[in-house]
Amino acid sequence: MNLIKKGDKAAIVCCSNGQDKSAEDTVRRLCEKLQQIGLIPVLGDFIYKKEYGRSGTARERADSLMNFYRNDEIKVIFDISGGDLANEILPYLEFDEIAGKDKLFFGYSDLTTIINAIYVKTNRQSVLYQIRNFVYQYSGRQMIDFCDSMMGESDKLFNFSYHFHQGQEMKGIIVGGNIRCLLKLAGTTYFPDCKGKILFLEAFSGSASRIITYLSQLEQIGAFSEISGVLLGTFTELCGEGEEPVLAAELVRDCIGTNIPIAYTKEIGHGPDSKALCIGQYYDLKKRGRI
Repeated sequence: MNLIKKGDKAAIVCCSNGQDKSAEDTVRRLCEKLQQIGLIPVLGDFIYKKEYGRSGTARERADSLMNFYRNDEIKVIFDISGGDLANEILPYLEFDEIAGKDKLFFGYSDLTTIINAIYVKTNRQSVLYQIRNFVYQYSGRQMIDFCDSMMGESDKLFNFSYHFHQGQEMKGIIVGGNIRCLLKLAGTTYFPDCKGKILFLEAFSGSASRIITYLSQLEQIGAFSEISGVLLGTFTELCGEGEEPVLAAELVRDCIGTNIPIAYTKEIGHGPDSKALCIGQYYDLKKRGRI
């Protein structure tokens, strides 16, 4: 993983839904937090919501992102958005250029679409993590863990505990993210090849019936065929905020049977205390319970 250092410039973009104007203070405070750890935040031109929830057209948002990839002074890119619109920009991204740049893209939720597309098209890692955690209730710990992991030699931000629901080991490159948003890639050239992979899934919204439909679609498009295992993050509406996703694990087992390993963690997802996961990185999870 490419580490960053104090004095580096960090881009802030919104590839999914634009931020409400009421979030200007949150964005300002985030910039201050980044400055506190020694980074220089650079805001993209398309941050705040305009028509249809967009901060700009698909082409404008894609060009904004690509300009940060092309700018060698920018060392890391943080997407602070979420919602519904990120997959709209995929046809306008220049993946050959992204492949040639050694910089990490951070985002979560709807940015699952871009993160997996980057891995599929470039074989590069991205980080499933929302940098806005710097301004929420666990701000202090998040900032320390980020600095220690991205500017030092610790792995606190990426070190998460987990439990096996069935099986005792899974290993492989991790793909996936938010289950609803991952399914937007179904039938496209951006959907990851899951063979031999660990498939990570989490969700903010979704009752049991909705999660069942998502899992059924994944099964029907062959996503569970020949995978190494399924790792589950938090399922906020289904299991409750801060709760272990045991129910989600049971729904997965109902869908895929008992032969594929299933593990879960309550430390990765939409919570403000969430840790980070590297999509495109090789993981070896054993029943000892902590990566």
